[in-house]
Amino acid sequence: MLLEKIKTSGLSHLSYLIGSGGKAAIIDPRRDCECYVEMARAEGLEITHIFETHRNEDLVSGAPILRDLTGARVLHGPNSVGTVEYAETAHQGDEFEIGQLKIRVLETPGHTDDHLAFVLHDTAYPDGPVGVFTGDALFVGDVGRTDFYPERKREVAGLLYDSLHKILDLGDQVILYPAHGAGSVCGSGMAEREFSTLGHERANNPRLQFESRDAFIDFKVEENHYQPPYFRLMERLNLEGGEPAPRVMRPRRLSLSELGNIDADHLVDVREPLAFASGHLPGAMNLPVGMISAFAGWFIREGESVVLVASDEDQLAAAMTHLVRIALDNIQGGYVGVVPAAAKGKSMRTIPMVGTDEVERRLESDEGGWSLLDVRDADERAEGAIEGSQHIYVGELNEQYRDLDPGQHYTLMCASGMRATVAAGWLASRGFEKLDVYLGSMGAWKAAHG
Repeated sequence: MLLEKIKTSGLSHLSYLIGSGGKAAIIDPRRDCECYVEMARAEGLEITHIFETHRNEDLVSGAPILRDLTGARVLHGPNSVGTVEYAETAHQGDEFEIGQLKIRVLETPGHTDDHLAFVLHDTAYPDGPVGVFTGDALFVGDVGRTDFYPERKREVAGLLYDSLHKILDLGDQVILYPAHGAGSVCGSGMAEREFSTLGHERANNPRLQFESRDAFIDFKVEENHYQPPYFRLMERLNLEGGEPAPRVMRPRRLSLSELGNIDADHLVDVREPLAFASGHLPGAMNLPVGMISAFAGWFIREGESVVLVASDEDQLAAAMTHLVRIALDNIQGGYVGVVPAAAKGKSMRTIPMVGTDEVERRLESDEGGWSLLDVRDADERAEGAIEGSQHIYVGELNEQYRDLDPGQHYTLMCASGMRATVAAGWLASRGFEKLDVYLGSMGAWKAAHG
């Protein structure tokens, strides 16, 4: 008997393989799904079922691709916005046998209308379930977001409340297997820990401590969430069925001359922020590898072409992998060697860094033609902001940069300077020249002011 968790970095997506008696099932597979086949075959298992907890908003489902590889049945929930063309519909109470294991379906709408939880039973121990795959309904330390149906805010929040209690009724002994961990855009309060039980969540999860259904609904309605444009692409692909991932997950290597001759929509520098700020190719934006999953979908649109700039080949491969998983895979090639390019006389751009003393001086002198631009999210800013700063969330600069004055001098800030560099890189790629970044940002400000 086998239960394996497969973690997808960047997206903080969790999928699962369960197996018994020569059969296996996959829960919520990702697009590059050959790994599940390899894992199952290594254990002598045949994948017979693929279970989807819901139509994902943040990544391309691998279910239709894995179905074609294995011939397995795909089970998805009812009441989706459209027909899930590659799946059968599963309903409350349906049961599926995987050797000694049994999967029972719970309908758990709220995060999405089609949301299901899959309850895991070991038939050799029939006194209650042993685990539950909760998708995006219940996480470790948090619960699912309910902002995908803005015209039905209170209704869907109430549905999630009811679904959570349906899950909790399974019993405190039940092990929790969510679809995401900390760092996912699907929740803001998840614990760093990826293991828990329903009993532990009942006692400790802040989102399960409300005194009433109405109090829970009130809280959910007032939450702040952001929806990057690529969510709409994921919604469509996860109804129609996405294409398989490229067989080779490394971009074509470009020479410096080839790089200069490619007319791509985006030149994306995936190096770390300080490396980018110290010197980058003109027109490049900065999406560090570890931040691609969170922010690429704000700035790159479906079908737009991309050229990657990295420190080394492995960094190129990692960047391409992250982009492929969200279907932004029109990647024309990759270039390694910013420093050698500079040594050959290639023009470079820099973005200066400034510290707390300089930010204080500018604020106190009330310099004309200068703004401190805070790109943190609304919740962070509500907890504390620098008086006199302007606010635009980093992702929303994708469009709102048009409201800014290219002749103005902007100092970008966030919590540490990481997202601020992403924001500055985007503005630089749009033609803004008077830019710098507050290194340390709100962390440094708090350290200086208590």
